[in-house]
Amino acid sequence: MYAQKKLNAISLAFYGLFCLHPIILSAFMVAPLIVSIFSSKLHISYASSASLPINRAQFKNNQISASLPKDSEPLDEESSSIEDDLLKDDMDNAISSETNVHDYIVTYGDTLSNIINQYDVELADIIQLIRCDRRLHNLHIGQKLSWTLNNKHQLQHLTWERSHGEIRCYERTKKGFKVSLSLKMDLFQRKITTVIVNTSFINSARLAGLSTKEIQAVIKSLQWQIDFRKLRDGDRFEILTMYAMLNGKKQKSELLGVRLHNTNKNYYAIRAVNGKFYDRSGSDLTSRFMRFPTVKKYRVSSSFNLRRPNPITGKIIPHKGVDFAVPIGTPVLAIGDGEIIVSRFSSTAGKYVAIRHGHQYMTRYMHLNTLLVKVGQKVKRGEHIALSGNTGRSTGPHVHFEIWVNNQAVNPLTARLPCMEKLTGKNRRNYLDKAKKIILQLNKK
Repeated sequence: MYAQKKLNAISLAFYGLFCLHPIILSAFMVAPLIVSIFSSKLHISYASSASLPINRAQFKNNQISASLPKDSEPLDEESSSIEDDLLKDDMDNAISSETNVHDYIVTYGDTLSNIINQYDVELADIIQLIRCDRRLHNLHIGQKLSWTLNNKHQLQHLTWERSHGEIRCYERTKKGFKVSLSLKMDLFQRKITTVIVNTSFINSARLAGLSTKEIQAVIKSLQWQIDFRKLRDGDRFEILTMYAMLNGKKQKSELLGVRLHNTNKNYYAIRAVNGKFYDRSGSDLTSRFMRFPTVKKYRVSSSFNLRRPNPITGKIIPHKGVDFAVPIGTPVLAIGDGEIIVSRFSSTAGKYVAIRHGHQYMTRYMHLNTLLVKVGQKVKRGEHIALSGNTGRSTGPHVHFEIWVNNQAVNPLTARLPCMEKLTGKNRRNYLDKAKKIILQLNKK
């Protein structure tokens, strides 16, 4: 009996302990939490009040860093402009008198899309334009396109010169594009204008009666043969133009040929059917360009984008070139013949080089490690101008490469670069026959 009572007492004790177990367990679980909260309050009370803003700033910087492309330029703030290095004088203004206004002569393999897309125009605009007029699918060599972009880099206006007698114009509307004007011109006249250089070609040409577009055409036709900035007083131009008349007014002018007499030497540029200019023997006057500034193509770490937003702030920070991720010390090449106009250090671009090619084209190469050229030096296509690096504002070793046409940046990966086109067979014979007649006219004065 006694043994049974003792057993019951022990069982009751264990039962009581079992009933208290959840309470004891909860207490052990809650206690650390209370201590943790109390410690956090103590930490906050003793911490500096400035610590929270610092942590937020660090978090924001970490966000930005995670959004940046590697081996490129940082996007956290807009780089200070280095475009003051672009040489802009009367000659440059003559080539590009209006911002976002472009013109182009159609050549072999061109389509409307690949001509305009190099200026970062949205494909939707091009599609809408072609829907407006399906004939734009069929561009022909030698035809001329002129277009204007608005401040949002949208296509605003396009002019298509289909032939000597027809010009078609397209205007942006709220619903897309529409053909706003179509001119039929049948009456053409020819005129030879003599320009004798006095102080500058630009002023002398204007005094002789040439329009801005006619001056532009002359400069472009001879840009690979001579430097217009180095002409001398007394140098003489004979310029043959053909222009159309509509209702008694001059509507359209086309340069047919130019002769320059400079220091006892004659330079000729004669327009062929394809819209390009050749010399009196039929040799192409265009300087050929390479596509990339390195021996081989490297990974693109950041693309051309004139509407590039900062990933955090949303602010538009245009990226006017292409970044190639290359190892430090990689040879950087001039993509075409030209003259060095910049070779120096910038806090943003690092060590960089700018080259003028003719009068329409300029290229820039940035974040270099070693400069191998000096200002005023002439370089040839493929010549080593620098070694790549990671200087200036940069997130890793790379070369930032830009191509500018008429003082405006274009996409280096899609830019319609100058190329040499040989005249052969019947085309060459027809050109030489035409050139003889034009040269006779130019030499009469």
